Amino acid sequence: MLGKSKGDGANYDRGSLPVQQMTRSAAPEVSSISSGLSIVGKIVGHGSLTIFGQVEGEVRASTVVIAEGAQMEGDVVAEELTIGGHVKGTIHANRVKLNNTSVVEGDIFHRTLAIEENARFEGMSRRQENTIDTPSRDQAKRPQPQAADGNPKGNGSSDAVNP
Repeated sequence: MLGKSKGDGANYDRGSLPVQQMTRSAAPEVSSISSGLSIVGKIVGHGSLTIFGQVEGEVRASTVVIAEGAQMEGDVVAEELTIGGHVKGTIHANRVKLNNTSVVEGDIFHRTLAIEENARFEGMSRRQENTIDTPSRDQAKRPQPQAADGNPKGNGSSDAVNP
């Protein structure tokens, strides 16, 4: 009897797995960093990210919103970026919008840039047709370093340091 109930539970789990996977893939990827949260490091996502708190490091996502009162120090790479808070660092985004409450200290590389009245921007703005590439295209363009034995290097060191 014990073996039968164990088998029934396993079949039930297998049957519900595809439904869970469909639900996860159908839902949009939306993340946020709340106002009471401070993060130091690299944040990488494929969906939307809204920052209400403080981030020190690098942020990469498809759509990034730095809300009013939020603080970001470091590089931002996004398809679409809206800033209402304070950003100190380099920005690479196809579409950038600086709201009237934004304060940006650093360079902006963009395809389109919109700056509302009363927004503060101190730095250089440079229009580029292809500001960011999708990760798959970016990785395909980069040749993989090869060791003397023909195997790819896995330690992350550059050839300039370790010839």
